[in-house]
Formats: sequence, structure tokens, C-alpha cells
Amino acid sequence: MSSTEADEHPDFPKGTGNPASRAFRAAGYLCLDDLAGVPAAELKKLHGVGPKSLAVIQAALEQTGRSLG
Repeated sequence: MSSTEADEHPDFPKGTGNPASRAFRAAGYLCLDDLAGVPAAELKKLHGVGPKSLAVIQAALEQTGRSLG
């Protein structure tokens, strides 16, 4: 996928970070929508997911009236 394609159809919000994005994908979460309702404590267990990436994900979900579990 070219960077242009990635910008047009991002899987996760800008600022999530590559390690967290890889960890989400490896755990079966392929896009932001997949993370809605998932407990933050569960995501924190994934290698590469830290407080910054969780804050970015939570903020992005809140923009659409959703949140982490």
C-alpha cells in the first residue's frame, strides 16, 4: 500500500504509532472500529501498546460517540 492509499484509508488514527498498530493487527483488531468497546486493560497487555496510543485511540473513538470498554 502506498503512503497515499494509507492516508486515504487509515486503519488507526494518526499518532497511534507503528508498534501499537502492529500489536492491534496481530491481536485481530484491524481498524479503529474493531477497538470500540474493548477494555483498555486488555489492550494494555499487548506488547507495543502504551498510554499514548491508548489515549489517541480513546480520543478518536470519542469523536464518534464511542469509547474503549
